[in-house]
Formats: sequence, C-alpha cells, structure tokens
Amino acid sequence: MTGYLRSIDDESGSERDVLASPRLVRGVHSEAFDGFYTREYSSLVALAHVLMGTGGHAEDIAQEAMLAAYRRWDEVGAMDFPAAWVRRVCANMATSVVRRKIVEARAMVTLRRPHTEVRALDEAASAFWAEVRRLPRRQAQCLALFYIYECSVKETAEVLGCSEGTVKTHLARGRAAMAARLDIHLNEGV
Repeated sequence: MTGYLRSIDDESGSERDVLASPRLVRGVHSEAFDGFYTREYSSLVALAHVLMGTGGHAEDIAQEAMLAAYRRWDEVGAMDFPAAWVRRVCANMATSVVRRKIVEARAMVTLRRPHTEVRALDEAASAFWAEVRRLPRRQAQCLALFYIYECSVKETAEVLGCSEGTVKTHLARGRAAMAARLDIHLNEGV
C-alpha cells in the first residue's frame, strides 16, 4: 500500500510528489478515530450481516473490528485506506463466527442422535466386570479392550499409547488378579 504524498521543497518552495509507505509515514492521512467510526460502522454491520446471515451478532462483530482498529489506530489511521484494514478484520471475524457455529451445530446433531442401548449383562457378567473395574486402571483398560473389542496386543498398545510389552504385562497381571479374585469368590460360595 504505497502511495504518493505532496511535499513542499524547503529551498524552492515548489510542490513535488514523494513516494511514501503509509506504514512508515504516520499521521499523514490520519483522521480522528471518531470520524472514522461514524463513517464506517454501519457499513461494517452490513458486511458482517451478509457474511453471517444474522443481524444480532453482526453488530458485535462490527464493534470488535472497530475495537481492533482503535487499539492500533496510530498504525491503521496512517494507512492510505484504513477502511480496508477494518473491513478485512470484520470479514475474518464474521467467517470465524460462522465456522464456530457450524462446528457447534454438528456437535448438537451428534448429541441429539438416539443413544445406543447397552445390552444388560447377566448377574455373573456384571459381577465379573465390577471386579475388572477394581483393578488398576491400565490393567482394566487392557482387559476390556482385549476381551470386549477383541483387540490384539498391538492394537491395544496403539489405543493406549504404550508399548506392546507394557500391554502384555498389564494383561498378565490383570488375568492373574482376576483368577485370584474369582478363586476367592468360588471358595466363599462352597
């Protein structure tokens, strides 16, 4: 965004065009923020409205864009066309809001799906899995993945983010603990 500035030569008093970058020459094209706000605000609301499809949030987006311009007014106000900067900010914010609303809508659709009915376990299976839940966390996870999903040791390791050796250790310890617990329960019933 390079432009030309009118400059007066000190020696001859004549005017000449000087190539200047608005980011380097501060305050040359600067206007008061209040005037800028008054002139641009309604257009920003309209821009946000057409990009978002809703008027309620459009004003919020326009105000956020203006706030961003206000915070950087020394830089933005010195640009050849500060409205372009604030319009870009407004458009980006509106697009972000729309994306966020799409993600939220997808999540709501997922949440509204009918819940999968979990088949009730018989009393013996229910007692067995209750004992599994009493095991240390990793042992219980390994046993559940191995027996419910029929995951291999390698697949279980990938799911849990550990080595295959670690899964084998947890499976062996979990099986041993369950065998001991089941033996205790069997002896109690005799």
